[in-house]
Amino acid sequence: MVYSPTPSSLAFCQLARELAKEAFAPLDQETAQHHLPVEQYVAILAQLKPKFIHHPRSKECIQGILRELGCDMSKMYLDVPRMRTATSGGYLTAGLAYAFHPHRDTWYSAPQCQLNWWIPMYPIAPDNAMAFHPPYWSQPVRNSSAGYNYYEWNQDSRKNAAKHIKTDTRKQPKAEEPMELNPQVRVIPPVGGILIFSAAHMHSTVPNTSGRTRFSIDFRTVHIDDVLAKRGAPNIDSACTGTTMRDYLRGTDLSHIPEETCLLYDEKPPEGAELVFRPQPHSSAGYNHPR
Repeated sequence: MVYSPTPSSLAFCQLARELAKEAFAPLDQETAQHHLPVEQYVAILAQLKPKFIHHPRSKECIQGILRELGCDMSKMYLDVPRMRTATSGGYLTAGLAYAFHPHRDTWYSAPQCQLNWWIPMYPIAPDNAMAFHPPYWSQPVRNSSAGYNYYEWNQDSRKNAAKHIKTDTRKQPKAEEPMELNPQVRVIPPVGGILIFSAAHMHSTVPNTSGRTRFSIDFRTVHIDDVLAKRGAPNIDSACTGTTMRDYLRGTDLSHIPEETCLLYDEKPPEGAELVFRPQPHSSAGYNHPR
């Protein structure tokens, strides 16, 4: 589903652009990659991304978007937003600017009822967008999601995102068979336009050949009625363990989903497991995660 910009989505983009402009000054944020050593670029992102996530206006903008699109705020649960960067020409494809291979978010312990919300901060084009792979809506893919546990990711891998610059060696679910990525769909919404898709949809980062870094915002939602009824897209190939259910916050008061409801998705989490990721303030840990 694609929606035109709303007042809150435009305000969200404005907030994100102001923070990015400040972080990269005096350079233009879309072309700064051509003027900085990659290590310095990563250091800037390590400060910028958590600053955006923890900004007091960020959740307010999400709440505004949901209200403007007619959501029942007492039943809609959201997670914190991410600012994504996809650099051009392979400048940085690991860690904080991870170039996502074809994947479903459900391979990463997201529930089948999760919706992903994606918003471009600057104008985008087909050569720096996302790609969707419709045949895989119903076609399973042999993959390594069985080896992925969300709590282990919280405890270890999310803390090390900024350390991965040239390559990214963290264990992430991937296809284990050749995939045919055509036909594919690349949706090009305007700045502030909102793209909503299922966490079960196969999608990937388009190799960016535009010469400009793509900046975007995304966040995730679940509807509590779907959560309780365990409704959602069919699970055709996800075998991961753990659940992200404890990450969501109610649209009205930002309270968490009750623990007894979370246990519907993971009956016996391991004792001592890091069920919810709690970074230190302004930590860069794990903010490239597809969730």
